[in-house]
Amino acid sequence: MLIQEEQFWDQIKGNLKAKNQNNKPLQMWFEPTQLVKTEDRNSGRCFFLGVPTELHKYWISQNLLDRICSEISAVYQNPFQIEIVVTGEKNQSPIEFEAPAQENLPRHEPQMAPQPWPNPPQYPRDMLNPDYTFSTFVVGRNNEFAHAASYSISENPGKGTINPLFICGPTGMGKTHLLTAVGNQIRSKKPEARVMYVSAERFLNEWISSIRRKEMHKFRMRYREQCDVLLMDDVQVLGRGEAVQEEFFHTLNDFFEKGQQVVVASDRFPKDIKGLEDRIRTRLEWGVVADIQMPDIETRVAILRYKAEAKNIFLPQDVVTYISRISKRSIRELEGNLNKVKMFSELQGLPINLELAKRVLAAHDDAGTLTTEDIQKLVADHFKVRLPDLKSKARTKPLVIARQVAMYLVKRHLDKSLIDIGRAFGGKDHTTVINALRRIESQQAADLEIKRSIEELETRIHNITGV
Repeated sequence: MLIQEEQFWDQIKGNLKAKNQNNKPLQMWFEPTQLVKTEDRNSGRCFFLGVPTELHKYWISQNLLDRICSEISAVYQNPFQIEIVVTGEKNQSPIEFEAPAQENLPRHEPQMAPQPWPNPPQYPRDMLNPDYTFSTFVVGRNNEFAHAASYSISENPGKGTINPLFICGPTGMGKTHLLTAVGNQIRSKKPEARVMYVSAERFLNEWISSIRRKEMHKFRMRYREQCDVLLMDDVQVLGRGEAVQEEFFHTLNDFFEKGQQVVVASDRFPKDIKGLEDRIRTRLEWGVVADIQMPDIETRVAILRYKAEAKNIFLPQDVVTYISRISKRSIRELEGNLNKVKMFSELQGLPINLELAKRVLAAHDDAGTLTTEDIQKLVADHFKVRLPDLKSKARTKPLVIARQVAMYLVKRHLDKSLIDIGRAFGGKDHTTVINALRRIESQQAADLEIKRSIEELETRIHNITGV
């Protein structure tokens, strides 16, 4: 059955408008969006949405992409991707694409709903983002070991002792960049190498789909017989499902027995992935675990200069310093702030200077000072706990340690009273704060793990304050 572009896209837009009748910003930004083309890919059909400007693209990506995915999913009911492209104007020529026959559509089950493709778009498992290479990766003290390990195996995959390579670090630090750079480097040197990039979420969904369709032989053929290098992102997702871990365990064993390379990335260390079987954990720790931390101010300056040059943006030195100083949580935040300044400069026809940057990024600027929330976020990220839990009454051992360390660092680095600290942690009384401070001070001498954690956190605090 052929569906006209107008019929399909009008239905999607109509559904969104009906559910958001009072949302004027949505109506304004979404109205010009058009379906400009579709493209069949191995992982599903890709829908290209055309928008007039970069600002439309940014707003829709940040505020509307999930809802668009949901509406397309309800109508199309097959795996798909979305890419947003700037066309400058509405596409006037309708296109046609072939929809799946109704009898072949899978029954809707919540766990098998097509997964939205966030911004920036993820790439199919057999494709790699060509922009993510070693030459475009800025090396600093925070990532030099991870970079060196990644480059080493890309030169000689599966032949050394670095197998698997486990790249670990907080969100937005460049793990996917390194993971993809390995694949691109291998392909450039060995075009015949069968490199597969896949997120753990997609691996899980393909496994579920194969079981339902009784096609496990195809699944195993794809991952074990038709792949020489396996690159898996967000491997912590596998901790959510016990059954799929059996398949992943045997896939890993198969790669190791054949001397084939495995590289995985995660936002936490193997020992911190909840629900992960010990036999998988030990195999992931078998090779090399390389962590990436937030870059210091000097490295952030270098990264920002590189990204500005790549986008043909001229940034005065004071603007480079300002954006680098306030973008202290991730490289993704750094690039996002650069994009905001660029877009507002173009929209208003103004040159980029420090005044404009401060006006655009006022919400991100804390006048260069360290805040209690900054420390709480750093500690929550380090100990892999939720920020709200630090302020709760919960008293599980990992959470109590994280909370006490956070209180200790706030007292050490900020001019806060015991009452202020207690209030910032959910209304704790001052005696609780005193006990936390004394406990951490005494534990540093007796517990090397606590001492090491505090040293790492103070290094990250230094990267924020620059002092």
